[in-house]
Formats: sequence, C-alpha cells, structure tokens
Amino acid sequence: MTPVKTLEQRLAERTTEGALYKKLPDYGVQCFACADRCRIPEGKTGVCKVRFNEEGVLRVPRDYATALEPDPMEKKPFFHVLPGAKAFSVGMLGCDYHCAYCQNWITSQALKNPAWEREGIVIKDVTAQAVAQAAVASGCKAVAATYNEPLITSEWALEIFKEARKANLLTAFISNGNATREALEYLRPWLDLYKVDLKCFNDKTYRRTMGGTLAPVLETIERAKAMGFWVEVVTLVVPGLNDGEKELADMARFIASVSRDIPWHVTAFHPDYQMMDTPWTTPEKLNLGWQAGKAAGLRYVYSGNLPGGVGATENTYCPSCGELLVERFGFKVLQDRLGEEGQCPHCQTSIPGVWKTPFRGPNKLIQVEKTPRAEEALMGEKGAARTAP
Repeated sequence: MTPVKTLEQRLAERTTEGALYKKLPDYGVQCFACADRCRIPEGKTGVCKVRFNEEGVLRVPRDYATALEPDPMEKKPFFHVLPGAKAFSVGMLGCDYHCAYCQNWITSQALKNPAWEREGIVIKDVTAQAVAQAAVASGCKAVAATYNEPLITSEWALEIFKEARKANLLTAFISNGNATREALEYLRPWLDLYKVDLKCFNDKTYRRTMGGTLAPVLETIERAKAMGFWVEVVTLVVPGLNDGEKELADMARFIASVSRDIPWHVTAFHPDYQMMDTPWTTPEKLNLGWQAGKAAGLRYVYSGNLPGGVGATENTYCPSCGELLVERFGFKVLQDRLGEEGQCPHCQTSIPGVWKTPFRGPNKLIQVEKTPRAEEALMGEKGAARTAP
C-alpha cells in the first residue's frame, strides 16, 4: 500500500530554486523574501515553513494554488482601483507571521498547526498561464496574490504576473508589508498594486501577537509609495489590541507623512482563530479611526466590514468640493461618477488611483534606499535577522 504523503511532502514536490536568497558557508542560505531574512541551515525551513534549504539551494513554492476565484476589487480592499471590477484571487499556503486573529488561518497557518486542522486543504496543480487564462475567462481586470502572505511566494507570483501582463491585467499583492528592499525591487517591474496591513503602531504588539516587527512594515509603506506602486493601507481595528485613540492617531499621522493621498481603510474585527472571545469592533470604534485619519490630513479614509453601519464613510468624496464620487455598500459599488481619467465631475479635480487598465510593458524600476520617516517613528529600532529553527 502506497504511504499517504504529508502536506509538507506534497508541497516540496511543487518547488523550484528561489531568486531571493544568497548562499552561505556550509550549505547554508539566507532568504530575502521577507524582512525576517532567515538564515536557513541545510535541511531546514524558514519561519514561513514553505521556503527550505535543500543541499545549499533555497527551494520555493511553484505551480500550485489552494484558492482560485474572482473577488470584488473592493474586497482586497482597493477602493481607488477600477471600482466595481473583479480581481482574480490566487491563494497558497504559509505565512511569515502567526497573527492570533488571522482570518485566513486554515491556509496561512496550515504548516504551523496540528495535522487535524489541515483537513479539507486542497492543492490545485496549475500553471501561471492557466491562472491568467482563468482570470480573463472570469471577466477579471486584475490578478491578486492573496489569502496567505504573498511575499513568501514572490517567485511564483512573478511568473503569474508576467502572464497576467500579457493579458493586460493589473497585478496586486495583498500583504502584511513585512517586505525587503530586494523583494520590492524584484517585484516592481511586474507588480502594480500593493495593499499593506498596518496592524498596529506598537512594536511589542507586533512581536507578541504577530511574530514580526513594526519597522519593516513602515519601511514598506514608504518604499512602495516611492517606487510607484499604487498603495492602500488597511488597519483591522481589534478591541483591546490597537483601538486606542493615540495609537490610531499615530498610525494616521505616519501614513499622512508618507502621502495624504494614500487611502486608509479602518476595518472591523470579527472573532476568529485564537481570539474567539474578543468582541466585534463597534461602529463607534471604527469612527475613531476615521476621525483620526481625517485629523491627520488624510484625504481618503474608509470604514469597512460593517456594511451600512458606518454611514457615508464607505464612500469616496472629492477632497476639493465634497462631491460624492463613488457610493458603496460593503463590497458593492452602487454608483461610480468618476470621469474616465479619475476626475471629479463637478470641479474636475483629479483623484489619485488606477481608473483604467494601462497598456504597457514592465513597470519602471525606481530604487529607494532610505526610509527616514520609519526610522524616526521608531527611533531607529530595527528587527534583527532570524535564524530558522
């Protein structure tokens, strides 16, 4: 009788040599896919559990997915990208974080959780070309790497994005923002849209609850914006974790210091994973975040995950004349009054965003070395490179 393969064995069969790493003495490697910069001994995995060292070669995921489905662009959420369009979502396994309230924990934490919690995970063999073809057939305008942390599958995402670009689709990362300069420069020619989760503004909370650090996320927001990605930032407002007025205000001020035109989504938490006893976020708490964003000078602040319960804060308004531009209810666009070039129909103010799919080749790469605002915000505190277990 043929032995049943473990999930780890099945994934190991669907790998290739990575691009984001360097070789170290004694068959070691150092990975650059995320800011953990794992030093991985031969025969071991990185913190993400999906990138591993095989005889001095970093093996990385390829040619599979666990989820392939069209989603509203607003679910990603991108509110300033093709309102009402669909994005073809590609999900895989693994994450460099272990957030206690992860809403996609079944897949993102699959390799860190007990075997009994892996039941129902389906690995779908697929090619990059087939993903792009499915996106087109589904009427999607973009392909999005999402549901787990896409940084740890950057090489496979790049293959998919090259095929998506041939079909004139936009490309997107739905990410925790724990990126490196090397990863962003590697992705930039083929990646258009970057959603970053700014989970809180407290490094201790990042370390304790997510297993990461704050500084790289702030640096990613700065770098991604400076490099020309379209950036939107999301903060899941979790009761008792990051919902204090000062912390929300600090996040808002930081985002505004990078650009007042970055859309900031403050979204409602629901009980999940290891935080089932934590209550839902109330509309009043979301409103504190919305007010903090406006007080900091952000032009576009949105409340989410409570459709119809947050008043007009789901909508886009012109910052110059106050005209209603895009009306929403949850992920549904009720009306889109923006002009073809993203201009206000009343005063002709240009609203920043991606309002049509451009026809072009690879994006221009802009290298950005320094991130001074992130350093100032944390007084120079940095996360150290990890050694994989």
